[in-house]
Amino acid sequence: MKIKSNLLLRRWISFILLFLPAISMLFACNGNRGSRGNNTVVVYVSEDQVFSEPILKQFEKDTGIRVRAVFDTEEAKSTGVMNRLIAEKDHPQADVYWANEPIRAQILKEKGVVQPYVSKNSLGIPSNFKDPEGYWTGFSARLRVLIVNERVKDPPTSIFDLTDNRWKARAVIANPLFGTTTAHVAALFTVLGDNKAKAFMEGLKANEVAISTSNGESADFVAAGQYDFSLVDSDDAINRIRQGRGVKMIYPDQSEDGIGCFVVPNVVLMIKGAPHPREAKRLIDYLLSKEVEERLAFADCAQIPLHDGVKMPAGLRPLDQIKVMKVDYSQVAQKMQEIQPFLKRWAGLR
Repeated sequence: MKIKSNLLLRRWISFILLFLPAISMLFACNGNRGSRGNNTVVVYVSEDQVFSEPILKQFEKDTGIRVRAVFDTEEAKSTGVMNRLIAEKDHPQADVYWANEPIRAQILKEKGVVQPYVSKNSLGIPSNFKDPEGYWTGFSARLRVLIVNERVKDPPTSIFDLTDNRWKARAVIANPLFGTTTAHVAALFTVLGDNKAKAFMEGLKANEVAISTSNGESADFVAAGQYDFSLVDSDDAINRIRQGRGVKMIYPDQSEDGIGCFVVPNVVLMIKGAPHPREAKRLIDYLLSKEVEERLAFADCAQIPLHDGVKMPAGLRPLDQIKVMKVDYSQVAQKMQEIQPFLKRWAGLR
């Protein structure tokens, strides 16, 4: 009897071991299905953490959806999380990408990393700040402006003043290999054409325009009187103005025949195969709301709303009162990749 019991026990053990992988897989699949709706959203962020984190925390408070945020480092601004998203393409970990400019968002679209989602809150945003196929949508923008030391009489009014002999060795810009300066240069290539844009870049060298490590450093140089003016992001200029640093901000190329001011909006994208699609759409809707644009306008980043009628602090000019550079951001993204060898040669790299 004892022998029969042992034999029966061994058979049961063999049966369990035989089907254990299938049972484990069943539970794993059920677990994965549950995680797709577990009231969590994962967002990768290249907007500065000091500005983006309070927005995400307010979303948590308003919706009860837990936000897991991965922020870009300052050293790898705009490229760190982008490269991570590309590496994770076949096994996506993020649901949403909050980018601080549209150029790399377009690259992610071309690489098949994102999927279209048209939010109801995108309807009031101008079409030139949205992907026509719904892959990304812009909101709350920075502008590329001139920051000028207040002691300067008859100040510059155009980015082309950077190549004017009158300002020789008196201007500074951030390194064109990085950040919004790269995007701005690429935009000039699409607007002016390759030959004129290259001539402009060579003109910067001939006019002894200094190169800084960042827009913030350029703004500080101008505030300290080391240079008369620079081309920076609007938040860099506004912050120094609010600090009483003796500078003023000029929207460039606003004349009738001027090319206008280059606009750099934040953008939000939904990741293809997002693990939490319902929560991802909720977060995208939230970021594209007028309420978020108002909060970012009154924050230290002082960003310009893309929706009409959003309340703004004194000192900010609404977008409809600014002559905007007419660009196709998909063309700018393509051109930014094309001109990398030229920019490296221009900067002295090989």
